[in-house]
Amino acid sequence: MNALLSFVSAAFWGLVVLSILVFVHEGGHYLAARACGMRATEFFLGMPCHIKLSRKSKKRGTEFGVTPLLLGGYTRICGMEGAEDELLAPCLALVQERGRVSAADVATELGIDVERSRELLATLCDWASIEPYYDPERGEREGQRDYPETFETVRRDGQLLTKPETTEAGSPRPIEGSADDFLKAERSRTFLGKGFLKRTVTLLAGPLVNILLSILIVTSGLCLVGTNVAKNTNIIGEVTEGGYADEAGVRPGDAIVAVDGRSVSDWKSLVATLREVLSEGRSFTLTVERDGRQIPLAVDIPEGATGAKLGITAQTENVKLSLLESAGVALGYGKAVVQFALRLLMPQHTMEVLQGTSSVVGISAMASETASQGAYPLILFLAFVSMSLGIMNLLPIPPLDGGKILIEVIQLVIRRPLSLRVQTIMSYIGIAFFVFIFVFALRNDIVNIVMG
Repeated sequence: MNALLSFVSAAFWGLVVLSILVFVHEGGHYLAARACGMRATEFFLGMPCHIKLSRKSKKRGTEFGVTPLLLGGYTRICGMEGAEDELLAPCLALVQERGRVSAADVATELGIDVERSRELLATLCDWASIEPYYDPERGEREGQRDYPETFETVRRDGQLLTKPETTEAGSPRPIEGSADDFLKAERSRTFLGKGFLKRTVTLLAGPLVNILLSILIVTSGLCLVGTNVAKNTNIIGEVTEGGYADEAGVRPGDAIVAVDGRSVSDWKSLVATLREVLSEGRSFTLTVERDGRQIPLAVDIPEGATGAKLGITAQTENVKLSLLESAGVALGYGKAVVQFALRLLMPQHTMEVLQGTSSVVGISAMASETASQGAYPLILFLAFVSMSLGIMNLLPIPPLDGGKILIEVIQLVIRRPLSLRVQTIMSYIGIAFFVFIFVFALRNDIVNIVMG
């Protein structure tokens, strides 16, 4: 029963932490996209699912909601999928003219095969220039795996960013002017149609929001609530059950005054002396002061057990840091994560770094353990995971945001788009790398859980 409760607790708190952070991450992308004039048609807590609770904003045209797959969140920014095609303009004009048209009719009108017509229509759907029409008479329904047979016009507003109630979906709306100009206007409101700077800002926004959230939480937390720090005293705070000190009879509140006959008066001198004695891998004597009496206690260390730990911790006190000190702690952690990420990419250090990684299983277990300590430790834990999520997402490996930015930089340098085939290959390589990391991290978590 205890094991079941531990599993449920870990699953719940892992879900809470990761969902919040991914939702915040996607929120950064969404807000940046809107600020850059891109269409964003969906923003959800939870992964895509046909079962959802949502509401469409009449002002923004974005569908906000939640799905039962609470494993993160997502935002749909138009123009991040699909490919360029010289027949996009006449295809869009045909849908606008008729209001509702099938893929087969598009293929016939444009003199192409149905597969290509579906690709054209799918690209225009991704731009939110048209939308799929699900015909119940054909057994089609929203949320099905494939696009339906028929597509239709959408509602519009003056900025063409949203879909309010100017005309009904599926109404014929012939284009005024040239089809190419209308397509150009549609493209300009998508991710694809923006310049390098706006696309890069949109990609950067997600990781940066995670990093800024972490800095804000840690800085404000250390300023307002503080943190427990060790007192520089020789009085013991806690004794680990079953440790060498516990077996020798050391108790919380004891003051260690000597280690193997060497006098100690504070925590620094105690730690230094213990480190030296323990490194020798032999038994020794601790002299503790308890109730006004000095008591010698024999610490039995197995022969040759170098590097053993005594199993004691110092007394602690709560200290509130200054604003600069708190920010320094947050930035220091960020620097450590950056160094970790960079070493991960160095072949000579990759395996070494992977030894200390955790998967979602380990993060969930740590979230559960931290939650049992109270709200403040859990919030700090969330901040540290947020920093890691933000920085790791900046790694120049597709399909991470950093990998997408790398593609943008390459396209800027070569002055032409990378082919979809090259981008797909890069993404597959990146996915394979992260599957390897995940498997290795999962192994670490299983070993740690089993071995304790």
